[in-house]
Amino acid sequence: MDRDVLRQLAWMYYSYARDDRMAKNKRLHMAVNDLEMLRPVVLLDTIPWHELDCPDDALTLQCDDPFLREVEWFLRTTIYQYKNMPGDMIIPPYLPVKKIITNSGIGVDIHEDTLKTDERNDIVSQKYFDQFETAADLERIRFPTISYNEVETIRRYEMLGELVGDIIPVKLQGRSYFGVTIWDEIAQYRGVTNLLVDLYDRPDFSHKLVSILTDIALSRLEQFEALDLFDNEPAELHCTPALTKALPSAGYNGANKVTRKDVWGRGAAQIFASVSREMHDEFDIEYMKRTIGQCGLVYYGCCEPLDKKIDIVAKIPNLRKISISPWADVEASAEAINTQFVLSVKPHPSSVAVAQLDEDALRKEIGKIIGACKKHKCACDIVLKDISTCGHNPTNLIRWEQIVMDMVMG
Repeated sequence: MDRDVLRQLAWMYYSYARDDRMAKNKRLHMAVNDLEMLRPVVLLDTIPWHELDCPDDALTLQCDDPFLREVEWFLRTTIYQYKNMPGDMIIPPYLPVKKIITNSGIGVDIHEDTLKTDERNDIVSQKYFDQFETAADLERIRFPTISYNEVETIRRYEMLGELVGDIIPVKLQGRSYFGVTIWDEIAQYRGVTNLLVDLYDRPDFSHKLVSILTDIALSRLEQFEALDLFDNEPAELHCTPALTKALPSAGYNGANKVTRKDVWGRGAAQIFASVSREMHDEFDIEYMKRTIGQCGLVYYGCCEPLDKKIDIVAKIPNLRKISISPWADVEASAEAINTQFVLSVKPHPSSVAVAQLDEDALRKEIGKIIGACKKHKCACDIVLKDISTCGHNPTNLIRWEQIVMDMVMG
């Protein structure tokens, strides 16, 4: 049963992966990241699959083996998206088997309460309880051990190869980038209010905490390199285009280990949305220089508005891309970024979280983004993400993709 299901899906997936559009889309992705944009790249990510029930069971899992169910879900969702709302997505011409990587943790657990409005939705409301109230609490922090379960990884690789390897290549896949989001992690250990108050009331304590976690991030980076866990063919960069002529570095010859200089670094401090420029610079950017600043290229930002902070973000070495969230002024961002970096714009996901998409409002929103990028000659990708709901109307996503694609190609 599992074999028949996967072989049918693998054949369909591979036929799409060899579509002529893949080569074109790769050129588009690379041109944006190399600041030589042909046109804006459009992508959709973090889709609310639980709301996309299909009458033809296109998203209904049939495999029994737990690992093969994961592969089946990857195939089904990729095929569904490519058929219905592809944007400029790239389908790799292989089936990835991700290296199984474990992290022993820092010796401190997250304590939280959660609230749900939809049992099928993994987007929940969270309340965190402070685990770092005193300096003594910081002494509980331990450096983690990163481990690679090569035996189980190879078992999965060989099993999948035996099932579908004659249809499509199977490839081991490492980490696409090195991510550091220390303050978002601290928010989970401390709660938002305590974190923000202590930036002002106890700056030395806050610096000590972020300094320890920065050292831990550097330890993770060293362990990733030592275990050869980075990938020299990045599939994605936190929902955005990853391809670039600049990576891997000129020193990579295809045989040596992939190092920090061969991959993207990706950082963010979403919880600093309400923090001043000066505090953002002092408590995050200075530490990002030490971590992701060592990577070959850097992508910074997520949901925090950075339109008034472009100059401090620009201090991070090897910066190439900046996230412009729905709460940032895209015109001011484009003016400040100009031709220096990629403007990675996140349109507001609330546009599809309604009973029926307001197409005129969407055209106005996207038109403003495209106009700002043209005016200031910015390389740009447009990524609809964090879609917790599409109003239980998948047509909203389909029409969003059709309208935005028409606009960037018009």
